[in-house]
Parts: sequence; C-alpha cells; structure tokens
Amino acid sequence: MLLGLVLTAPAAARDRLPSGFVYLRDIDPSIAQDMRYASHDNFTGQPLPGYDAPECVLRRDVALALRKVQADLARIAHDPEKWEPVFGKDHAPGERLSLKTYDCYRPTRAVAAMARWANDGARSDPTRRFYPALEKRRLFGLGYIAAQSAHSTGTAIDLTLVRLPAATPPPFDARATYGPCTGPAAQRAPDNSLDMGTGFDCFDGKSSAFASNITSEQNHGRVVLLEAMRRHGFKNYFREWWHFTYGPHPRQAYDVPITR
Repeated sequence: MLLGLVLTAPAAARDRLPSGFVYLRDIDPSIAQDMRYASHDNFTGQPLPGYDAPECVLRRDVALALRKVQADLARIAHDPEKWEPVFGKDHAPGERLSLKTYDCYRPTRAVAAMARWANDGARSDPTRRFYPALEKRRLFGLGYIAAQSAHSTGTAIDLTLVRLPAATPPPFDARATYGPCTGPAAQRAPDNSLDMGTGFDCFDGKSSAFASNITSEQNHGRVVLLEAMRRHGFKNYFREWWHFTYGPHPRQAYDVPITR
C-alpha cells in the first residue's frame, strides 16, 4: 500500500497544475533550479504565498524551448569554434555551462504579496541589499515590481548560467549580513552561478541587460545567456538580464499554488 501511495503522488501533483503546464524537472532534469521565492533569499525576506515547493513550473511549450537552449549550451563545449559567431571569442574552450532557474510560473497571490511589500511604507528593511541605491517606494513605478506579471501565465522565466561541474554554494543564512547585489560576487549572498555583474533580483541600473558598468567577463556571461535564449524564441526584459518571456503574451493568469 505504501508503494502505491508513493507512485501516485507525483501524478496527483501534476493533476493540480493548470492545463498545458508541466514541471520543468519532467522535461529536462539537467537544468538546475534555485527557486528563490520558495525560500528566505529574496527581496521580501520570506517565502512567498503559493510557493509550497521549490519547483519550476512552466507552460509545456516554454519548457520544451528551454530544453533546446540547454542542449545548445552543452554543444558549446564540444565545438566552440562553430559557436564563436554566436557567443563570441571569449568563451573558454571546453567550458561546460548549464541553465539555472530562479523563478518560473508565479501564482497571482505571490504577485499581490510583492505589491503589498513594495507599498507597505517601511523605510528600514533587512533586504535592502536588493535595492541599495533606490527608495523602496520607487521600485513599483520604475518597473521592477508589477501589479500583473507574465510569470503568472507560465510564459516568463528568471534564470542564469552555471559552470559545470557546479560547485555547491554555502547555505543561505537569513541571519547573516550580505553585501549589496551590485557589489563583488564574493560579498553577495551565496550563489554558484556565473558572475553576471549583479545578483538576481537586483533593482539597480547595473542589472540592465546592456549595462556598461560591468567587466568584460561579466558582459560575456550576459551575452551568452541572451543569445542562447534568443535563438529559441525568448525575449529579454531590458531592465533585468535574468528575465525572459516566450511567445505571445497570453491573457490568462493563474493562482494555482506550486506543490511538489
């Protein structure tokens, strides 16, 4: 009887997803996942409502396109000269890269929680490291936080690149004091991704996909991610190097919680 319960649980979880949605892990388990809104390591400092499990959920067509991006990244290591026109000359021969997701489908209740946080009037915040040069009340108006999100349609994704074999970062400590997201990577909250010049969800001009105040190596990482995603139909949001959408923006947003 216990075996039967174990085998049927994943199917039951899938049945709770909106129609046409999938767990990315079912489509491509090689893509790393670091789901920040299911943890304390995000700009609100708390797991967001609706994130009952640290799982990437997407529309099936988006997940399948992401699998193609991952396949391209795997091919770079085998034939870097072929991919030089796409990713540039700075790519190290034999370097193996993988995608790593930070956020995928986002229930609308989480979007509402973000808006409440942005407008709560609090001036002192332990997560100031995510917006070191801005006033919290301005984040909404500047387009870093929105009342409606493409994430809730299952067509948007926040992600980065990691170098393989991926090192295991130190665990996040909610009691620790980490440096600003715009500072040196070693001083930011722990992350095993490539140094893209800022951390994820860094509300700062330095996070713009085409920011000029980053190093050539940081810029190269952004270019590789941007071009790899573009090749398979993803569009970048200019304010955030990590944010991409796929295909036409559907109107239907969902509030189904993410479960294991």
